[in-house]
Amino acid sequence: MSIVELRQYTLHPGARETLIELFEREFVIGQQSVGITVGGRFRDLADPDRFVWLRAFPDMTRRRRSLEAFYTGPVWREHRDAANATVIDSDDVLLLRGPGFTPEPGTREVVATVCHPSDAAAFDAYAARHLGPGQALHRTEHAENDYPLLPVRTGEDVRVWFGRTEPPPWPTRRLRLEPVTTWPASLSQS
Repeated sequence: MSIVELRQYTLHPGARETLIELFEREFVIGQQSVGITVGGRFRDLADPDRFVWLRAFPDMTRRRRSLEAFYTGPVWREHRDAANATVIDSDDVLLLRGPGFTPEPGTREVVATVCHPSDAAAFDAYAARHLGPGQALHRTEHAENDYPLLPVRTGEDVRVWFGRTEPPPWPTRRLRLEPVTTWPASLSQS
């Protein structure tokens, strides 16, 4: 299990493709070069101004070191102004423990469920019945965020998984996501 950030960005209207192009060209390799595993990157199908992505670290200590290296390094310094110009809010971040997630090549849509279970034991029973290994179940990591320059949501206990399931009996938010490696529907139909 890794430390995983589920990052949900709200972007300026019409800026998503600009950020995705910059992200894919510069930030994937730039983060990987300092020990960050960049996982799935997605367009939110319900909101044209949202970009959702995951990144993972072996543990909290290496998370801090890798984030320090990336955000003080040459790739971020060179491209941060262009990236930040696309973003309204980048603080919707869940700090999780889990296997990470990258969709299979050719996947056109992924459903991510963010669940707020009220009873851990009841959730574990639900998960045993309805979730398989391919759904990449993640749980809140309650360790203190030791890189405060990048805020994370605190004070909540969530479970996140990928793929369609029987709806759980607790409050959930389902995200319909398109992997960025899949052409937008408007381009694939031409």
